[in-house]
Amino acid sequence: MEATGTDEVEKIKSKFMSAWHNMKYSWVLKTKTYFSRNSPVFLLGKCYHFKTEGEFRALHSFQSSSAGLSTDGSNFDKINTEISGNVEEFRKDFISRIWLTYREEFPQIKGSALTTDCGWGCTLRTGQMLLAQGLMLHFLGRAWVWPEALDMDSSDSESWTSTTVRKLTASLEASLTAERDPRVLPRPQPGPARRDWDVTEMRNEVYHRKIISWFGDCPLAAFGLHQLIEYGKKSGKMAGDWYGPAVVAHILRKAVEEARDPELQGVTVYVAQDCTVYSSDVIDRQCSLVDSGKAGTKAVIILVPVRLGGERTNTDYLEFVKGILSLEYCVGIIGGKPKQSYYFAGFQDDSLIYMDPHYCQSFVDVSIKDFPLESFHCPSPKKMSFKKMDPSCTIGFYCRTVQDFEKASEEITKMLKSSSKEKYPLFTFVKGHSRDYDFASSPLHEENYLFSEDEKKRLKRFSTEEFVLL
Repeated sequence: MEATGTDEVEKIKSKFMSAWHNMKYSWVLKTKTYFSRNSPVFLLGKCYHFKTEGEFRALHSFQSSSAGLSTDGSNFDKINTEISGNVEEFRKDFISRIWLTYREEFPQIKGSALTTDCGWGCTLRTGQMLLAQGLMLHFLGRAWVWPEALDMDSSDSESWTSTTVRKLTASLEASLTAERDPRVLPRPQPGPARRDWDVTEMRNEVYHRKIISWFGDCPLAAFGLHQLIEYGKKSGKMAGDWYGPAVVAHILRKAVEEARDPELQGVTVYVAQDCTVYSSDVIDRQCSLVDSGKAGTKAVIILVPVRLGGERTNTDYLEFVKGILSLEYCVGIIGGKPKQSYYFAGFQDDSLIYMDPHYCQSFVDVSIKDFPLESFHCPSPKKMSFKKMDPSCTIGFYCRTVQDFEKASEEITKMLKSSSKEKYPLFTFVKGHSRDYDFASSPLHEENYLFSEDEKKRLKRFSTEEFVLL
C-alpha cells in the first residue's frame, strides 16, 4: 500500500509538472519572423528569393533598403503578389519538414513516472528532427513536399494559446483529484479534402506517415523518445536528464543500428570521432551487409559533434555554418542557444532559420490509421542571430552512395579549408580507418556493452562541455 501511495504521489507531481510546462512552453510559438526581400533564403540546400526576376536585374544597379516580410503564418497570405510565388514555395518546403516537439500524456517512460518530456527533452527532439530529415531524403527525396502543406489552417497558431488554457485548467483539476485522464475535449481539426492521388503520391504518403510513426511517443517506435532514453541509459543518461548534441548523436546511431524494420536496413549512421571523419570507416558501413545477407550499398547519415568556439560562438565560423546549410547533403544542425536546443535548417544573411521543439502538444497515437499529421508540421519558421548560437552542436549530412560520400567529403573539405582562419579546421576527413575502437563491430547483442570504454570517455567529456538545457 505504501508503494502504491508513493506511485500516486509521483503521478500527481508529474501531472502538476506537465500542467506547468504546458503553460510555460505553449506561449512561444506565435512570434513574428521577418525576412529581407533583398537576400536569398537557404533551407537545407535549397535557395529561395523573395522577389521577381525584374527586381533581381534592378538590384545589380541599385541596392534599395529591404522591407520585412512577416512570416508568422497568417500574414504569409497577405504578401504582395509579385513575390508571393517564391514565398509560397519556401513556406511549402518549410512546412513539409517533420516537426517534433514536447508532448504530454504519452505512455509512461519505463523506470519513471514521466508522461511528458517538457523541460528536458528538447535536444532529443532536435536530434529526432535531424534524423527524420535524413530519412525523408532517403525515402522521399529533397524535392518532395507535403501536398497538404498549404492547407494547414494558419489561424491554428492563434487559437493554440486558448487551447493551452483549457488543457492547463483540466490538468490542474485532474491533478487535484488524482484523476488518471483529464477529460479535455480536443478542438476539432478540419482535415483537408482527399484529392485523387496518383500512384507516386500514394507511395509518398505511405512513407510520409511511416517516417513519422518511427518517431511516435510510444515504447515500440524505433526512434521514439522511449527508445532513445533506453539507449541513453547506457551512457549514464536517464529520463528527465539533460542531453547534449554529442550524446544525442551517439544515441541516434545506436537507435538506427538496433532498428529492426526491414525498411531501415538500408540506412546507417556514422558519428565522427574527435572531430575526425575516417573515410574507410564510413565506406565500410555503407558496404556492410544488411540483415538478410544481401549485398548492397547503404545510405549513411554522418553526424559530426563540434564546438564553434569556447564559451561563446566564434563568429569566424559563420560563413562555414552558412556554407554547410547551403549544401544538398546537409540534414541540419542539432544546436541552439544557451539553455534551449533548436534544429537549425537554414539561414538568411547572418541569421539562422530553425524549428523550435519548445512547444507542448498532446500525445498522438501514430499506430491508428490516418492519424492526424498537422501537429508534426510547423506552420511558422523562426530566425535567430548566429551570435546567439551556443558553440556546442552536431552537424548532419546524408549520402545515398559511396560516390555521394566521396563527393561530399571533397566539397566540405574545401569549405573547411577556405573558412578556417586558424591552423586547424573545425573537423577533418581522413583517409583510412580510425586507430581506436571500431564502432561498426560493437557487439549489439550484449545488453551492457552498447558503448565502448573509449566512447564512454568521449561522451563524458562532451557532457561536461555542453550547454545546460531547460
